[in-house]
Amino acid sequence: MKKTASILMNNLKRIGVSHAFGIPGKAIVPLLAACEEQQIDFVLCRHESAAGFAAGGYALKKGIGVALGTSGPGGTNLLTAAGQAKAFHSPALFITGHPSARESGKAQGQDSSIFGTDLVKMFEPVTLFSARVERADQLELFLTHAIEKATTGTKGPVHLSIAMDVLQEEIAEFIIDLPGSEARVISNQLESVREKLAVAKKPLLFLGKGVRISQAYQEVQWLAEQYQIPVMTTPGGKGTFPTDHPLSLGAFGLGGNERAAQYAAESVDQLIVMGTKLSDMSLAGFTENYYPQEIIHWDIDPTFVHKSIPVPTLFVQGDIKANLTALHRKLDDETTEIKRTALPIEPMNTDISKQDHTSWLSAATAVQEIRRYLPEDTILFGDDGSHTFYAIKHYEIYQPGTFYFDDVFGTMGHGIGYAIGAKFAIPDTPVACLTGDGCTFMHGTEIATAVEQKLPIIFIVFNNVALDMVDKGMRKMLGHSIGATYQQPLDVKKFGESLGASSYCCHNIEDIQYAMKQAADNQSGPTVVEVMVDPEETPPILNRV
Repeated sequence: MKKTASILMNNLKRIGVSHAFGIPGKAIVPLLAACEEQQIDFVLCRHESAAGFAAGGYALKKGIGVALGTSGPGGTNLLTAAGQAKAFHSPALFITGHPSARESGKAQGQDSSIFGTDLVKMFEPVTLFSARVERADQLELFLTHAIEKATTGTKGPVHLSIAMDVLQEEIAEFIIDLPGSEARVISNQLESVREKLAVAKKPLLFLGKGVRISQAYQEVQWLAEQYQIPVMTTPGGKGTFPTDHPLSLGAFGLGGNERAAQYAAESVDQLIVMGTKLSDMSLAGFTENYYPQEIIHWDIDPTFVHKSIPVPTLFVQGDIKANLTALHRKLDDETTEIKRTALPIEPMNTDISKQDHTSWLSAATAVQEIRRYLPEDTILFGDDGSHTFYAIKHYEIYQPGTFYFDDVFGTMGHGIGYAIGAKFAIPDTPVACLTGDGCTFMHGTEIATAVEQKLPIIFIVFNNVALDMVDKGMRKMLGHSIGATYQQPLDVKKFGESLGASSYCCHNIEDIQYAMKQAADNQSGPTVVEVMVDPEETPPILNRV
C-alpha cells in the first residue's frame, strides 16, 4: 500500500515526466512531497498561468507535461494555460487541489468543489477531459482516461481535481502505460485523392499545424515533390515546410506573403488543405476570387470541414501522416509513374532595405537580421502579437518543426513559458522566444524562472511602446487608437537585468549583431534582447476583415 500522491507521481515518471511546473499551496503539498520522493523536479514558476504554459511547451517536445495548481485561484489561474494548450493540441496534464473531500458541503477556504469554485466544470470547455477524483480507488481509471485523451486522436490538455485528503490515502499500487500506437484508420477516399491529383492542372497545398501534430513533415514534402505542388502555410502552420524549398510560397493569411496570395488567386483547381480549420486568421484576404474549383481537406476532426469555403470538398479523415503513407504505398503499386511538370516558381526574396543608425528599427528588418544569428535547428516560439506576424512573413524556416505559433486562442505572453518548458524537454537544442513589450508586461517575470534554472534561452522582445496589433487594427477600424499605447513604456533591458538575465537594448543592426553574438555565447542562463522597433511601421495583419 502506498499514498495516492506517490503512486500518481510514480506513474507520471514512468511515462517520461521529469519536471512538473507550478506554485505551491496547501492543497497540493502531498503532490510536492511525492515529486521529491520520485525525483521529479518541481519547477517553481512566478504565476500559475506561466506554469501551465511551461507544461504545454514541455508536452509539445516530450509527450506529456504536468502543471500543478492549488485549490481556488491556483486552479483558475491555470484555465488560460489550458485553453492555450488546447489550441496547440498540447498533451498537458493539469492537476489541481481541493481542501478536503470529506468536508465537502461545509464551508472551506478556497473550496474547489460544487459548493465553491467548481474547477472541474471550469476546465471542461478548455480541456479534452476534466474530472474530480473523489476517492483514491478512482485514480487508476481516471488517470488512464486522462492520459489516453491527452495523447491520442486530436490530442490536448486534460484536468484532474484531487482533494488533499484523497492524495494522502493509501491504496494498492498500480501501473499505467502510455497508449500504444493506436490502429490508425486509413481513409477510404485515397483512391479518389489519387485520381484528382493525377488530373489536377493547378493544385495548391495549404498546410496548418495539424501537419506538426501528426509529425508528417517528410510525407508532406514527398507529396509536394511527387506532384510538383506549390506549398503555402497558415500562420499557425508556419514551420511545417521549409521556406527555402523551391516549391515554398511562404505563408498565407495574417502575416502572409504577396507571392502566396498572388499564386492562390490564379485559378487553382485543387486546394489541398491539411490540418487546419481554415479560420479567419488563416483565410485573411481569401475573397471569392480565390475560391478553387474543389478542396481536398485532410484532417482528423470533421467539425470545421466545408464550413469556411463553399466549394465541393472531399474529406480525408484521419491522421495525416498515416494517410499520406498509405497514399505513397498506393502510388508505389502503380505501374505508371505520375509526376507533373515542375512549375516555374521564383525563389522567395524577402530581403528588405535596412534602417541603420536610427532610434527605431524596422521590425521586418530586425526579424531577418535575428534569423542570421540563430542556428538552423533553433526552436522558436512566437508569442501573440504583431512581432510574430512579421516573423511569419520574413523568418526563414530551414528545418520543419522549428517554429511554433498559435493563431487560434492567442494568449499574450504564453511564448515565454512555452520556451521555458520546451528547453527542459530538449536541453541540447537551441530555444528562443520572439515576444513583445505588451506580452512581457503580462508574463515577463517568468524570465526569472529561466534565470533560476540556468536555462540558456534567448528572449527577443520587440518594443514599440504599444499593443501594436490592436493599435493598428483600431486605427484602421476607427481612424484612431484607444488605450493601446503605453504612457509609461517598459524598459525591457532594465527589466531583464532586474530579474537576473543578461540584457541588451538594440537601436540598429550593429546592436542586434552584438547582442545575438553575446546571447549565443551565454550558456549559463537566459539572454534578453530588446529591439526598439518603429511604432509607425504597419504590420502585415490588416488584411483580416
